[in-house]
Amino acid sequence: MNQLMKSGQVVDLTILEEQGSRYILTNGDIEIPLNTSDVEETLTIGDIVKVFLYTDRRGSLQATTVIPHITEASYGWARVLKVTQEGAFCDIGTSREVLVRAEDLPALQEVWPQAGDHLYLTLRTDRNGDLFGRLITEEKVNEMYEGAHEDAFNKNIIARPYRLLPIGSFLIGVEAPYRIFVHQSEMKAEPRLGQDVQVRIIDVKEDGSLNGSLLPRKHERLGEDAEKIFAYLESVGGKMPFHDKSTPEEIEEMFNMSKGAFKRALGTLMKARKIIQQDGWTEIV
Repeated sequence: MNQLMKSGQVVDLTILEEQGSRYILTNGDIEIPLNTSDVEETLTIGDIVKVFLYTDRRGSLQATTVIPHITEASYGWARVLKVTQEGAFCDIGTSREVLVRAEDLPALQEVWPQAGDHLYLTLRTDRNGDLFGRLITEEKVNEMYEGAHEDAFNKNIIARPYRLLPIGSFLIGVEAPYRIFVHQSEMKAEPRLGQDVQVRIIDVKEDGSLNGSLLPRKHERLGEDAEKIFAYLESVGGKMPFHDKSTPEEIEEMFNMSKGAFKRALGTLMKARKIIQQDGWTEIV
């Protein structure tokens, strides 16, 4: 493979000829195919086009005019498409998805990302030219994070974890690249890598980094019984056949609480506009 032309690059190439369902591109040295299905406009011989290079399953270099929003020279959020034992396959904005390999994900699979989560990554190629996603490092975060001002204190920020440790989780803000640390004492459970979470800012450091909490404010807390019921609802898809007319026996068996406590908890959840009851079912709003 030509040293100046490799998988992962964005380059300008000239259209040499058209062969059936593909164009042949060249830099004057080597020729690279471009499928017409990857082209949104009519091209003619001699046109210069900007393309993204990648290798196919046979290891041959291919081109697409759909340029990804993440390259080897940049970092960005990539939406997780699916997760297998190999790792997380992510959308980088082109026709080619990339894999964040299992060995780069947390040791505990319980906190691996799920489809729909987002990972902050860059692109790399291995010795065979295959593309893969490389998660952002702490060193790179320190270079790029945006310092927050004092007015961030006590605000809620949507952020995504990029590094999970036993002492807590490190997150990057979604709307602004703030660096946020959440100590394990400020969360009920460890979030997934790349999961959207709402973080309450509890401290603004001199360097502009933030400390956060995943726990609700005291006046926002629902109470143990309400939290238990809401957690159950989330675990069963947001809908359950238990309501304030359910029998005491059913409630005791399922939730290990009295009917009175159950009804009070439902009232708390409805007052907080977390649930509704209709047609004999209780559902998350």
